[in-house]
Amino acid sequence: MKYFGTRETVESSKSTIGVLLINLGSPTENDTKSVRRYLKEFLSDPRVVELPRVLWWLILNGVILRFRPSRSARNYQKIWMEGGSPLLVYTKEQARKLQESVDKSSVAGTYSVDFAMRYGAPSILGKLRQIQEAGIRKLIIIPLYPQYSCSTTAAVYDEVTRVYQSFRWVPEVRMVTSYYQTPAFINACCEQIRGYWQENQKPDKLYLSYHGTPVSYRDKGDPYYDQCLETSRLIIEQLESENVDIDTTFQSRFGREPWLEPYTDMTLSQAAKDQISNVQVFCPGFASDCLETLEEIAMENRDVFMEAGGQNFGFIPCLNANTEHIKAFEDIIEQQSMGW
Repeated sequence: MKYFGTRETVESSKSTIGVLLINLGSPTENDTKSVRRYLKEFLSDPRVVELPRVLWWLILNGVILRFRPSRSARNYQKIWMEGGSPLLVYTKEQARKLQESVDKSSVAGTYSVDFAMRYGAPSILGKLRQIQEAGIRKLIIIPLYPQYSCSTTAAVYDEVTRVYQSFRWVPEVRMVTSYYQTPAFINACCEQIRGYWQENQKPDKLYLSYHGTPVSYRDKGDPYYDQCLETSRLIIEQLESENVDIDTTFQSRFGREPWLEPYTDMTLSQAAKDQISNVQVFCPGFASDCLETLEEIAMENRDVFMEAGGQNFGFIPCLNANTEHIKAFEDIIEQQSMGW
């Protein structure tokens, strides 16, 4: 182990900037036991569910964790990849390609890129320990949520600060809170959509579907809803010449309280009933394809649309590790590195 204060670690700190991509997380396996373990960690976070702790503990352990894991495991099995869950596979690939890109670029400085998951593995604790042991004294953290929410980005912040409470020497840390409106990110979204249209016909309607949150979060000051709308506005503005009608919707609602509207599934059902026969969905709030895009949108919501009378449904993949997405991350790193 390299101890801090040695000449070697001090010299390395002058030249290396750590970059840690942090995504939500996923089960290690697609069986019920693994899914239950993941859901328990995820849904126990008070940032995710804001109900009183005692009440939520009873609901979570007495109801949700008894029934939901088996259903979720079956859904994960539909989309599981050779390297694990799609979220893990694509996040790992993003880190690898970003490392290759910064190694080849003219961006000042030397970067060491890695990734972690807020829930599950690889853990934030484990990765921050590795960064410490490598002697890296400057760190950029990029939560892979383009739009800020208390239930996602703030949860990453909580865990990073919790881990660092036990560290004797904390590095300089800069954390990106959002990148929903950056030109490189918007360009990456638009290029992904245009690329899909080059291989497939344009739709009668394109829906930009974001993960929903309870309306109460917005009412208490969470900026997520407004940032989603701004992302949509910028995408629509850049795609104006394509002459495609574009709307914003919200998916993945849970529980009985009101969530952000309009709901994706209900909107798709109504579109089919209104004789809108050819629709496509793109998810600008997800950095990587995952259960919520590959199973919920591409499968479940497709069925909703088709069963209501729709004719053609297209799912546009998330940005994942495509070239324009990596360039967007590289732009973020360059901005965050200023002064270092």
